[in-house]
Amino acid sequence: MNAQTRYLPALGRLLIAVIFIFAGFGKIAAPVATQGYIASTGLPFPLLGYLLAVLVEAGGGVLLLIGYQTRLVALVLALFSVATAVIFHNDFADQNMMIHFLKNIAMAGGLLQVVAFGAGGFSVDSWRGVDRLVPASA
Repeated sequence: MNAQTRYLPALGRLLIAVIFIFAGFGKIAAPVATQGYIASTGLPFPLLGYLLAVLVEAGGGVLLLIGYQTRLVALVLALFSVATAVIFHNDFADQNMMIHFLKNIAMAGGLLQVVAFGAGGFSVDSWRGVDRLVPASA
């Protein structure tokens, strides 16, 4: 395995994970505001939504960063990104919302690449012998 296939996937995971980790810890720092925002969309059970968002963003971000259960984590984060785009960033008349919507869709695309190709060599999955740089089986 050369340096490109060993370290570039780790760098890619880092760059994607950072946004989830920051968002998750931001929600931990402002639970009332986050739950208020969730409630403002009309979603039921804002506390449950808050806890789920923190778990997926902070927990999933850290797992993606270290490359543990990477394909599954990336799939969950991709689905979460699309769901949050549709639910929270759907006012296309607002350019800022459109940018957030497209950002979430782009993140989902990058995450699906991780699902398809795995964590790479510099990851817990690779060290455990669970994941090599091969496409997912059909």
